[in-house]
Amino acid sequence: MTGLPKFDRMFHQAVRTRLAALLYRDASSFSDLKAALAITDGNLDAHLRKLSAAGYLHSEMQVEGRTRTVYSLSPSGMDAFEDYLDALDELLELTRPLP
Repeated sequence: MTGLPKFDRMFHQAVRTRLAALLYRDASSFSDLKAALAITDGNLDAHLRKLSAAGYLHSEMQVEGRTRTVYSLSPSGMDAFEDYLDALDELLELTRPLP
């Protein structure tokens, strides 16, 4: 039997998994992320800070009538999230019946 895949603890948390999935597709503002995830400002801020401290997040201030912060996964964040998705695929593969 093969070993179980290792999961990046930074992404292996429900809100951060969903947050990373949103940012994997496209950059997004704080308010758009908050609405999509249906969480509080404080909860979102805490998760964004954790991803940022891990080097997985990039943020940029934009002025379009008003100032807003737009978030995206950094190159290392993209790589780490792809590795996380691969680990999930490995785990799912272990659940499939043998031919």
